[in-house]
Amino acid sequence: MAVLQTAEKWLPSGLHPLVRKLCGILARNDDTGRAQRMTLIAFAIRVASAGIAFASQIIQARLMGEFEYGIFVFVWVLVVLFGNLSCLGFHTAIIRFLPQYRVANAHDEIRGLTMTARVFAMSCASLIALVGLAGLHVFGAVIDHYYMVPLFLAFFALPMIALGDVLDGTARANSWPVTAMSPTYIIRPTLILAFMLAAVALGAPPTATTAMQAALAATYVTTIGQFLTIDHRMVQRFDKGARKIDFLAWFKVALPIFFIEGFGLLLTNSDVIVVGLYLPPEQVGIYFAAAKTMALVQFVYFAVKAGATPQFSAMMAAGDKASLASFAGTAARWSFWPSLAVGGLVLILGNVLLSLFGAAFTAGYHLMVILFAGNMAKALVGPAEMLLTMAGRQKLCVLLYVAALSTNIGLNVTLIPIYGLAGAAIATAAATMVEAILLHITVRRALGIVVFAFADPLSLMNKTKGAA
Repeated sequence: MAVLQTAEKWLPSGLHPLVRKLCGILARNDDTGRAQRMTLIAFAIRVASAGIAFASQIIQARLMGEFEYGIFVFVWVLVVLFGNLSCLGFHTAIIRFLPQYRVANAHDEIRGLTMTARVFAMSCASLIALVGLAGLHVFGAVIDHYYMVPLFLAFFALPMIALGDVLDGTARANSWPVTAMSPTYIIRPTLILAFMLAAVALGAPPTATTAMQAALAATYVTTIGQFLTIDHRMVQRFDKGARKIDFLAWFKVALPIFFIEGFGLLLTNSDVIVVGLYLPPEQVGIYFAAAKTMALVQFVYFAVKAGATPQFSAMMAAGDKASLASFAGTAARWSFWPSLAVGGLVLILGNVLLSLFGAAFTAGYHLMVILFAGNMAKALVGPAEMLLTMAGRQKLCVLLYVAALSTNIGLNVTLIPIYGLAGAAIATAAATMVEAILLHITVRRALGIVVFAFADPLSLMNKTKGAA
């Protein structure tokens, strides 16, 4: 607070209202204030993460070339995707249950939930890894040889990826945004790059295999460090004691979340996967560079999601629908306007940014323009899917994502063979628009809340009151 007050004296007078507003946010101790602080912290981490990830991808692309880089990003997308899916929704179920248990002072349930989520996620991830290793042995003859070793290494990272996601959810549920996000978004990518540069300096070839070895080591170091940190903080907050396990109740909530987020993740990553299946690695590298450059916009959405989700859960528990609706509208505006500003800047600098990866990567600029349209459609409704999830309407979310994912995969499979990378971008943008439209309609009908950046979220409630 003192830092901001001091900064105000040195900043131009036009920025003084913004500084005072930040001071007000930091000083508030209500639900909205806590959500705003968490969102600001998450936003700052995402900004730092975007910079680190972008710089590391540039260095890796220049170091490996588009062919080896394409192999690495394809495999890394797969391992992160399946690592998250291995949690079967428990990493988000924690965010729903733990705040409620904390309010009820149910420490036995908190200890039982956190332990169960960790063990369950790691067990599922280990099983998937074993199945994957067996698949490599059985189907190795039909898999392109340059994917074999990176995929083999990737399977050993799955349990740590899954555990990291559960730890992330635990920290978010406790409103520890730095502990939640910095390991995944700052520490791990930094270590991947550092380990790879060290390996190359010691004589290792700059290949996808070396990159996966670096990623494997970085994943274990990051996740173990995060585990020790969160475990220490949990003991300090809740003490050691008995564990009460209600697995069936948790699983009933976690499983629909698994389908929701699973379809959401597939929706987000299916374009890279399908491109990897249809096109050579160098094309995967160009598409990934364009998609990740435009993904600089998405850190705004994820920051808002990180801050808003625990508050959605708390407001649901309190039963204050009007406050929930108002906050949902605020979250949509928090998502849209910064996304528009960041996206516009990224497009202006698009060719320059892509050229940093290498001359060949500038071919992906038109893909960025297409993907931007989809990103802005999603930003208009903010984290609406988490609003439905925290309201217990997981089944509706599942149906919604089935429709969006079916659209995405169907369009990708149809358009990529005809239009190549442009077809993948069109398919992804169109599917994202479908997702946003369906989210808006579903929240409106199921909860009576208008989630749209330019609409009054209480308009339906006010109409109902007026009619009465």
